[in-house]
Amino acid sequence: MNTMTASAAIQAGKVQQVTERRRSLTTARFRVLWVALAFALVGMVAVLRVFSFGFSGAGVSRTSLEEALLPDRGEITDRNGQLLARVFPAYALWYNPKALKDGGTPLVSEPGEVAAKLKAIFPTLNTAKVTKQLSSGKAGYIRRRVLPEEANAVMALGELALEMPRENDRHYPQGSMGAHILGYVASDGHGRVGMERVLDKQLRDPATRGEPAALSIDVRVQGALEDELRRGMKLVHAKGAAGIVLDVDTGEVMAMASLPEFDPNKIDAEGQKRMFNRVSNQVYELGSTFKPLTVAAAIDAGVIGDLGERWNARTVKIGSIERSDHPSKGATLNIPQALAYSSNTVTMRVADKLGAKRMRQTMIDLGMNERPHIELPAKGYPLWPGDKWSKLKTMTVGYGHGIAVTPLHLASAYATMVNGGIWRPSTLHKLEPGEAPEGRRVFKESTSSQMRQLMRMISIYGTGKNANAPGFRVGGKTGSAEKPSKGGYRETSLVSTFAAAFPMDRPRFVVVAMLDEPRGTLASSFNRTAAWNAAPIVGRLVPRIGPILGVRPDNSRDVDISDLKPLIGGY
Repeated sequence: MNTMTASAAIQAGKVQQVTERRRSLTTARFRVLWVALAFALVGMVAVLRVFSFGFSGAGVSRTSLEEALLPDRGEITDRNGQLLARVFPAYALWYNPKALKDGGTPLVSEPGEVAAKLKAIFPTLNTAKVTKQLSSGKAGYIRRRVLPEEANAVMALGELALEMPRENDRHYPQGSMGAHILGYVASDGHGRVGMERVLDKQLRDPATRGEPAALSIDVRVQGALEDELRRGMKLVHAKGAAGIVLDVDTGEVMAMASLPEFDPNKIDAEGQKRMFNRVSNQVYELGSTFKPLTVAAAIDAGVIGDLGERWNARTVKIGSIERSDHPSKGATLNIPQALAYSSNTVTMRVADKLGAKRMRQTMIDLGMNERPHIELPAKGYPLWPGDKWSKLKTMTVGYGHGIAVTPLHLASAYATMVNGGIWRPSTLHKLEPGEAPEGRRVFKESTSSQMRQLMRMISIYGTGKNANAPGFRVGGKTGSAEKPSKGGYRETSLVSTFAAAFPMDRPRFVVVAMLDEPRGTLASSFNRTAAWNAAPIVGRLVPRIGPILGVRPDNSRDVDISDLKPLIGGY
């Protein structure tokens, strides 16, 4: 009996263990099932969410963490992604007179001694100014953009009131290159002067500052333009220079330079003086560079039909006013000769025959009556002759006097003249294929074709010979204009300009180079005119930038000017 009882008990125990195991297994299976269902549900929600984004076009917004990791200002690059402006962590030197909570003396040494020690670390520091600041007891910056090794040297002074806070700083890795395009960022964190100001909202917005803002310029072309302008400026001791490279089909600015330049990394009093942009903000009488525009308008209107027609080249007399060519090239000239020689008298008579109404309308169609079209905030307003043009005014505008515009105006006008006759606004934004504005027609395609021939002819036979870069088919026109002053013009002060395009068999780019008050030196054969100082700048620049821009030298092709050669004569 006892044996049976024990056996039954053992059996019951085994049954209970099996039951417990089954219950545990069932529980485990249910848990796995619930976990699987949970994962499946999460997966379905994710899939549905993805589909909803796909159909609605909505994007995933940045999390606060992502926003926190973004710099406080977006980057600016050139058209190829080359960095032009960025934010990076930096140190600053801050004076905190309340650094000691017990109200003790903030400085261990005297203010003058501390300033002298800081001078040893920062050689450009103004010790008198810093001494005054330390003595005043007022908190404030002593210096921005402090390097790590400089920060360590300051900390080694043992002055608790000299603090080294970390802060984000705007840096321009290309230095002064493109300074007038970029501008700078002020201490309040907002952009000033250039595209920093134009793009300020975009660069500060967390929703857009993660993507760099791409400009139209090519930093390689920009560097070459500044280099050649600087060289040309020094060779003839000019007080300033300006230049632009413009895409004739899109209006994109590939490079723009105004010299002397400033460094956006260090804005001082000298830099403030140099911020004025000679390309987009300063207006000049650009002289004979207007003559091709006058001829183009006359061809377009049918005033010039036969290029071989002889025009009176003698002195023009209107009342007491006389205008002559110096020296005279004869009693009569045809149009190719007039452009190659740069005749004022023939151009005046062409403008007179064209008439004030048509001459004025052409200038309006080319945008010469309004500020230049570009994103930069500083844009010069032309000195426009007004609504009613007299006979003399029409004639003088014809050869680039009595009207003052920016070099950017001129570049856009030349692009119109050679690209088939379509004027488009210039831009500093990189445009994608198909984004170029439609523009407006100013000249007929046939007129543009004839002007390409004439412009090329000037660079082969006329005043533009020094710009004739072999293989690049450069065509252009010189302009040397006396600067106006009270009571007339200053004969000793010239603005020398060369406006060109290349390659003239299929124009791609316009180049304008201008020198402000060049002097006659040995480098220019003691001449002050554009043929000897501005034209050579273009002649050196084009071979440097052509291959970068996809234009390789080719001596096997050129514009066909065979019909013009007999008309040039001995030029």
